[in-house]
Amino acid sequence: MKDDTAHTHFDFTQLTERERYKLLIGTVIPRPIALVTTLSRAGQANAGPFSFFNVLTHDPALVAIGVENHADLSYKDTARNIRETGEFTVHIVDSDLVEQMEICAIKFGPDVDELQEAGLATVPGQMVRSPRILAAPAALECRRHTTLQVGPAREIIIGEVLGLFVRSDAVDPSNLHVDQALMDAVGRLGGYLYTRTQEQFEHKTLSVEAYRRRQEEGSTG
Repeated sequence: MKDDTAHTHFDFTQLTERERYKLLIGTVIPRPIALVTTLSRAGQANAGPFSFFNVLTHDPALVAIGVENHADLSYKDTARNIRETGEFTVHIVDSDLVEQMEICAIKFGPDVDELQEAGLATVPGQMVRSPRILAAPAALECRRHTTLQVGPAREIIIGEVLGLFVRSDAVDPSNLHVDQALMDAVGRLGGYLYTRTQEQFEHKTLSVEAYRRRQEEGSTG
């Protein structure tokens, strides 16, 4: 492993918002994709994908989604619906869902049901009212925990996971093992690029004792 490779430094205080965005999405990779469903106060369904997303902690079980407002600073449907109802469902996107997920990313008006446009079958949520997409390999039903206003046009929505659906062929209920190959999740890269999670490798963290033992064996070998 080389440790003398040259690096280029970027001072974020000297960059525009767009320049910071390009650098961040090109380096923080791959990013999981949250296909989020919500209901408006009037019951209108909405779906939108977000790649500024991840799980934060398991106790309590919290996920976070970064949401950008419209250019006029008005809330996107997802942010507005979560503010009104306090509920949302995060779906993990697999290879088969990419085309339909991209349809949900189109900037339709609030009167358009993206789920219907994308041909995504749903059922009502179990622990929240947000619809659950049946084709998704996993769905996390969430209640809004905290909304962080991090700028005039951006907020971070933190949700507490109340329940989780996992496709039955991809999980063993006896030991809670999730088969990540069967999940076939995709991640977001920079630009219009995505990546698959099928190429995997295992590398376990050693205990201190095992690490010291390996060092000793290496020095005597």
